[in-house]
Amino acid sequence: EAVVGRFALEQNSPNPFNPATEIRYELKAAGPVRLTVFDALGREVARLVDAIQSAGPHQSRFDGSGLTSGIYLYRLDIEGDSKTRHMMLMK
Repeated sequence: EAVVGRFALEQNSPNPFNPATEIRYELKAAGPVRLTVFDALGREVARLVDAIQSAGPHQSRFDGSGLTSGIYLYRLDIEGDSKTRHMMLMK
């Protein structure tokens, strides 16, 4: 049974990845969403989503072709809340 109205950021798949991975997330309500990828030093390397989205499940593809191997963080920001996870790019 699905949980209605949850805010979730799933672990990317596959992980480790090369060169692309899928990031799935769920929104409890419609509103502005930002999904950003950062390197280990905290520099933004990609903004995957910066839009108003509907409640429910979503996914975004991240392509790390132009990046070096290593740990990257991805952060999902919604109004008043955020969640962060890490992923590994292996070339």
